[in-house]
Amino acid sequence: MQRYDHLRRILALDPDRDYEEIYGISTTHEFPWDFMQALGFALYRTYAVPSIGRLLARTGEFTERTQKRYDDTVLLLDAVGEHGMDAEQGRTAIRRMNRMHGAYAIPDDDFRYVLATFVVVPKRWLDAFGWRPLSDHEIRASTQYYRALGRRMNIKDIPRTYAEFEEFMDDYERRSFAYDEGGRAVSEATLDLMASWYPGPFGAAMRRATVCLMDPPMRAAFGYRAPPAVLERAVRGGMRLRGRLVRLLPPRRVPRFARQSPQVRGYPHGFRVADLGTFPDAPDGPVSRCGPAGRR
Repeated sequence: MQRYDHLRRILALDPDRDYEEIYGISTTHEFPWDFMQALGFALYRTYAVPSIGRLLARTGEFTERTQKRYDDTVLLLDAVGEHGMDAEQGRTAIRRMNRMHGAYAIPDDDFRYVLATFVVVPKRWLDAFGWRPLSDHEIRASTQYYRALGRRMNIKDIPRTYAEFEEFMDDYERRSFAYDEGGRAVSEATLDLMASWYPGPFGAAMRRATVCLMDPPMRAAFGYRAPPAVLERAVRGGMRLRGRLVRLLPPRRVPRFARQSPQVRGYPHGFRVADLGTFPDAPDGPVSRCGPAGRR
């Protein structure tokens, strides 16, 4: 295989019809590490919205059981991507997400915003740090992929194009980012989790590096001071250097799924998708958000 063979395959597909296949090639062959980091950062970004950060802090799931919540989120999204939205495993994962979300009175704009981060943040991450940027085919396929996922989660008024997702996300953040004790608590728990993945002083370095990767509005919403400019340049420069080095590697022949990451630690003996996540005692709430994939 040559370095750009996967991209040639992507360009031969139709992003409006073959979006799951294109998204799968991008996430498991071309950019498995980058997509996992970018999607994690996308979710982290949502904590800066007070209504989201406050809710997550109130449940205690993201502050007291941070590793499990991280693992469950990764594995549920991974199951949809690996097996497909209409396969049994994918449908089960979406049903689990619908049930968890349906237990709370979450505004529709918050659902749209989280969906928008999953579309926009990976594209921006790869523009900045990837071994190549996403092609127009991949951007369109990612947009269609999350539109399809959003429909199965019964999210209303989903943006139609990448540009609309980007506009919605940026406008929502301008209006909504603000400091909140709940969001700060969830952020601190997340940074502690990231630090725990590395031994000794490397954990502290990871915390500082993560703050360097935040943009100023995100840092301000969490109450973090701007890092020294020289440190921020070094961290971002190191990430760009990694991208240039990855460009020199041969293409990945075997897909790399998020469930194979060493950062997913809570299920050393395996798991069932149907057992992932929380099981809130709210029998009437979850049903209201279940789209087609939520029905048994």
